[in-house]
Amino acid sequence: MNGLHYAIIALMGKDSKINTIKKAFGIAVRRKRHKMNLSQEDFANRADIHRTYVSSIELGKVDVGISVAYKIAAALNTPLNLLIKEAEKNL
Repeated sequence: MNGLHYAIIALMGKDSKINTIKKAFGIAVRRKRHKMNLSQEDFANRADIHRTYVSSIELGKVDVGISVAYKIAAALNTPLNLLIKEAEKNL
């Protein structure tokens, strides 16, 4: 194998880790939302994001920017750092 092949394999592993953290964050959001007995629609309204985006976040299908992550945490009445810590438990 050449250096390029190893670089591609390393990047694929990085993508896998990114997908894992996205899914872990989504799980943390869903758990908190369920504990608050909020529907996706009610939660989306509180966070000022679209309901379908909530679904995509909870399924780990999208990258969440810092401003959206902050809005999500605020809608869950949770500091962002604690929401991230909760996500890390799901890794």
